Amino acid sequence: MLSRFTANCVLQSRHKTVFNILPTLCGQVRCKTKQVEKPKPGAGIQYRRIVHFKDEYTIEPLKTTHLAGRDPVTGRVIAKGIGGGIKQKYHWIKWERDGPTEGAPQEERVIQIMDDGCRTAKIALVGVGDELKYILATENMKAGDLIRTSKFIPRIPVRPNEGDAYPLGALPVGTRIHNLEKNPGFAFHFIHAAGTYGTILRKFDDKVVVQLPSKREFAFDRTCMATVGRLSNINHNKEHIGSAQRNRELGNRPRSGLWQRKDGRFGRKIRKLPPMSVILPPSRKGVEPIMLTIPL
Repeated sequence: MLSRFTANCVLQSRHKTVFNILPTLCGQVRCKTKQVEKPKPGAGIQYRRIVHFKDEYTIEPLKTTHLAGRDPVTGRVIAKGIGGGIKQKYHWIKWERDGPTEGAPQEERVIQIMDDGCRTAKIALVGVGDELKYILATENMKAGDLIRTSKFIPRIPVRPNEGDAYPLGALPVGTRIHNLEKNPGFAFHFIHAAGTYGTILRKFDDKVVVQLPSKREFAFDRTCMATVGRLSNINHNKEHIGSAQRNRELGNRPRSGLWQRKDGRFGRKIRKLPPMSVILPPSRKGVEPIMLTIPL
């Protein structure tokens, strides 16, 4: 039966699987075909909000649609931990830092530091020439600072300032970085959360070893761009929510019904210990007298 079943399983395409099962039961042939849609890898969906991006990059705050953990088509609850929350405008971050490949680095000026409700770290409005863009702000960045961007890798490592963007091969060992590219020429992929940073550990051949916030070490190409410094809002993980209403404003659904006190499913009812008891020795039975009689 197993060989007959496997012979009838046909793979039609990469994303569709069709099973043709032809079991023979009591001399009768039954045919059943089921078509399964396989999801494409890497197409994750965020069930918190939908951002309505425009065709071209803009610093204008973008409109969002809150999903509250529900599927946008069916309306069913998919992510149970998400719900409600204050509506926020989305600020489009420019994830690429483009600079000259030769000569002096490009200088950009920080215009404003602001909070963004859609991410944990603060953001900075930066201007260069006639272009304005948003980037992630570093720990000590303030309005009026000059930051530099370059793709040139010199023979001797540079001495960067906080907020500068250079290739990994141009930075000295021990530098704290964030906004790290996974592959050269792609958008910044790693280290976006508030207060996080990566550390350049060593170099070999054309690779640079970086320790990520998870303490894992990865070897990247020396031409991958990275931004110098630690991300802002370093006390984000130490903030005290303080009330259930504040947690609802952050967009977290209450975990009601999980901890049940009396039946002990996710907790045990607290009871007093029984009072002290004294262990007594076992009682000995008394010896019964034996009465003997003699007939006279």
